[in-house]
Formats: sequence, structure tokens, C-alpha cells
Amino acid sequence: MMTLPQLNAASVAEFVALLDGTYEHSPWIAERAAAARPFKTLAALKVALARVVREASVDEQLGLIRAHPELAGKAAVAGELTAESTNEQLKAGLTACTPEEFAKLQQLNAKYNDRFGWPFILAVRGPRGTGFTRQEIIATFERRLRAHPDVERAECLRQIHRIAEIRLNDKFGARPELGEQLWDWAKALATHSDTDEFLTCTYATPAHTAVAEQLLAWMRDCGFDEVGRDAVGNVVGTYHGTGDPATEQRLLTGSHYDTVRRAGRFDGRLGLFVPMLVVRELHRQGKRLPFGLEVVGFSEEECQRFPADFLASSALIGAFAPAWLDGTDATGITLRDAMQAAGLPGTAEAIAALKRDAGRYLGFIEVHIEQGPVLDSLDLPLGIVTSINGSRRYTGEVIGLASHAGTTPMGQRRDAAAGVAELILFAEQRAASVPDVVATVGMLDVPSGSINVIPGRCRFSLDLRATTDAARDALDADVRAKLDEICQRRGLSFTLQPTLAANAAPSDPTWQSRWEAAVAELGLPVHRLPSGAGHDAMKVHELLPQAMLFVRGGNGGISHNPLESVSVDDAELAIRAFEKLLAII
Repeated sequence: MMTLPQLNAASVAEFVALLDGTYEHSPWIAERAAAARPFKTLAALKVALARVVREASVDEQLGLIRAHPELAGKAAVAGELTAESTNEQLKAGLTACTPEEFAKLQQLNAKYNDRFGWPFILAVRGPRGTGFTRQEIIATFERRLRAHPDVERAECLRQIHRIAEIRLNDKFGARPELGEQLWDWAKALATHSDTDEFLTCTYATPAHTAVAEQLLAWMRDCGFDEVGRDAVGNVVGTYHGTGDPATEQRLLTGSHYDTVRRAGRFDGRLGLFVPMLVVRELHRQGKRLPFGLEVVGFSEEECQRFPADFLASSALIGAFAPAWLDGTDATGITLRDAMQAAGLPGTAEAIAALKRDAGRYLGFIEVHIEQGPVLDSLDLPLGIVTSINGSRRYTGEVIGLASHAGTTPMGQRRDAAAGVAELILFAEQRAASVPDVVATVGMLDVPSGSINVIPGRCRFSLDLRATTDAARDALDADVRAKLDEICQRRGLSFTLQPTLAANAAPSDPTWQSRWEAAVAELGLPVHRLPSGAGHDAMKVHELLPQAMLFVRGGNGGISHNPLESVSVDDAELAIRAFEKLLAII
């Protein structure tokens, strides 16, 4: 097996030879990466190689892509693949295609080449490392045929890096066993769903309760000293430190286990599995920390079933509103009744007792899938969150006059949809003018619209976010002022109803610096980024200092989607970063 000392001590020519086959027929990548030595870790080597490709010219990137063979293509049939490609296609079962599957792949290869001018690239061993099924490969092929060429070129390069990562693991004899366990847990937990077709796990449903019970069982297996489910359904596991359990200081961590509808497997749950595996390793080694570690699986964060934002984490900071218990879901079931049906007390008194004493806690840390494209586009597995964006949300309606599309002159129209369209463009341009500020109109509706009628009404949503409250409020003021100006100029009126106002949650400098030190210890670049999405950490922020670690998501960083993915290697790095952080507290 290859070793890092061997690689670091080699001449450039030897370095290139040792890494031969990592990137298909492209020795220039290793040649340029040699200058970045010495590499502290295998992860550092992987990042350095990916950086060379990212900084290469487009022609060089296309040359790398075209150096790869088609899946089940002519080279495979003729036995002309490299040893590495032969092994990978064999493990994916591409050498055992049915005649129908082979014909389908040949058809897809031809369509893909016609559209993009290069071969379809997929790391067929996948994020788990054990291989996609042929059906999954064909489905991915068909989905990516619809991509924009620039997007698809970037995705091909990311797939090439995943291929290289797996090949490097083989060369070094490295196996991300903890990452594999995390991935397998995520897969197993996803079998509990409100629906059969896609993962959906909303608050206080039978599937939600089954997830909680499974987490409790795994926590016991990991060696937690105390395990239980609290009055709002939070799953809580405590691993005591070296001191008196009754008085010890604790570090609070965790994330949510509920999901959106048509969810991915890693949103929220990743932040539970990471500390659970850290505790498992501590327990197996007979080690204790100087403080206790309390892991909370928050029962609700997504606000999918009941109108109660951050229901679970609100309980821990003493901000659960008793009136929420009378709120109802779409079928008229109250939150109180749903809780009691799920075996929870459903009383304000029991929930109020969950409030944590800030004096007993060192802080709160959360590991989470990024839910965005930044880390994926930079070829970085981990990132440190600087702040969770504050937000304001509205639902609105612009009212004009519905009139005949053919007989009303352009200068005499009161077009409600055109007014909203102008607002959308302004919000986009205004947000883009300031770093880390975003604005989105995600819902549009023209009630009773018709192809030959000027819209008299247009309903819309408005989502405004920024890393600081000041930046958010400035964006909010400008967008609302523009809406007023548009409507006055166009002869329209409007209503705007606030639905959410959440303050920004800047990361605690001390805890953020600890995450940075932990990532650096792994030999990885320290990349800082804001969180555009809301998280339990932003609620706990009201009680305790907090900081978050982001983990790269696959498939362009997509989340809240069945395509959401994390590789076992990135999951392993997140676990190791958590361990490093605990060691420097």
C-alpha cells in the first residue's frame, strides 16, 4: 500500500508514477499537484488534486473528461478500458447488462455525446462506495441529459474527483468505516416514512415515532449513559464526562430528525449520526471527556405539519408557546392531540420543564449538510459557518384590473402580474448587489387566469435573507418601498402580510475558531461561509453560544430532495473534525 511519507518524499516523476491511474490518462494533474507537498493527510492530497483541475483551463478540463470511456461503451466491449475503469464497471454490474439495458445505455451514450460532445461520467461506485445499480445509473443518465452544458461539465468533473477519491482509497488501503456506518444508518432510518413513494417524516406520525425509537436503540448501542424521549418527542442521549454527572458541564449538540415532504436522507439526521458515532468510539475505547456530551435529536424543525416554527428547539430554550398546542394540521388534528396519540404528554407544564439551564452548558454545536452548491463547487468536503441568515417572509397580492387582452392598449393596462414581475427583477438585482444577501419569490399565482385576460390579481411570496439583521432590514425596506412605487406608477394596489421574522445568528467566535482548528488539523483548507437556511442552532443561539460545521452535499449540493447525498468519505471527515474539536476544548 502507498503511504503519505512515501509520496511526500518522491521526486516529481516518482510522484506522478505513484498516482498513475488516479485520473484517467491525465498525468498533468499529479505533476502540478506535486508542488503542494507535503500533504498532511490523504484528504489534503485529494483536495490538492481537485484544485489543480478546478484551476485548469476549460480545454484541459474537457480533455480530462474526454479521456474517460463511455459506460458500457465500445471500449468496454472491446476490452480496451484501463484496469481501474474495468474494475469499476464490473462492480457496477455494467458487464452483466441485459440486452435491453445494454441497448438503452448505447442509446443514452449517443444522445449524450450529441448534446454535450463528451462522454457521460459517473462514479459508478457511488457515494457509499459499493456501486449504483444499473437502474440507478440509467435514471441518472436520463436526468443529466436535461442539464445545461456548463452545469453538466462541472458535474462531470465532480464525478471524476469522486472516481479519483475511491481509487486513492484503494491505493492507500483507506476505508471510511465510520462514514459507511453513518451512510447505512441514514439509509435504514429512511425506511420509516409517512408515504411509500418518497421519504416524508412529519411530526408525531407513526413513522416519526418509529424513527425516534430506532434512534433511541442506536444510542443505547453506542454506549450513551442516559437515553430518553422528552415531552416534545426530542430524542436525548447523554454521555457523561469525568466529573459528577449531577453537576458536570455539558456540551450540547444535535440536529433534527423530522423531514420535509419528498426529502433526502441527510438533512438534520447527519448532525445526529456524527456525534452518536463519536460517542460510540469513545465508549469502545473506554474514554471520557472532561465534560458531558448531550446529543439531542430535535423532533421538529421543518414546520411541515403544524404552524409552530422550531417547535422542538423552542422547548429547550423556554420559548415554546402554549397556544401552539391548539394549532391544527391540514386535517384538523390539534398539536395536543397529535402529541398524545404519539405517547407524549401534550401539556404546557411538561414542555416548560424541558428548558435548559444555560449555566450548565458550554455551548451548542451542530453538524449539517450544506444544502447548497458552494462547497461542492469548490471541491471542499467541509466548511465553517460564520452566521445563520436572518430572514423575513411575506405573502402578498397585487391588485389591478382584469380586462380584455386584445382591446386594452398597453399604456392603459393595470396588469397585476407585470407589477409583480417588475418587483421580482428588482429584488433579484438588489440582493445581488450586496454580498451574502438573497431574495426569492418562490410562489406566484394568477387567480382565475386566462390566456386572453390581463391579470387583475397576482399573489406572491417573498423571502428575504441576510447574514446580519441590518442587511436584512435594509433589503426589506428597499423591496417594500419598490413595491409601493411600482403599484403607484402602474395604478395598482397591494397587500403584504408578514409570515416570519427571524433574526440572524452569528457564530460564536470561540466555537467557530474551534471548528476552524479542527478542520485545519485534518489538513483541509478552512473555508468560511454563511448559512442561508435556518437551523436548530439559530434557535438555541438565543440561549447558548453556537457554531456550525457544514458538510458538502453531492449532486450539486441539492437538498430537500431525494437526490440529496453525502459521500462516506465526507461523512468520515465530519466525524473526525468533531473528534478534533472535542480534543481542543
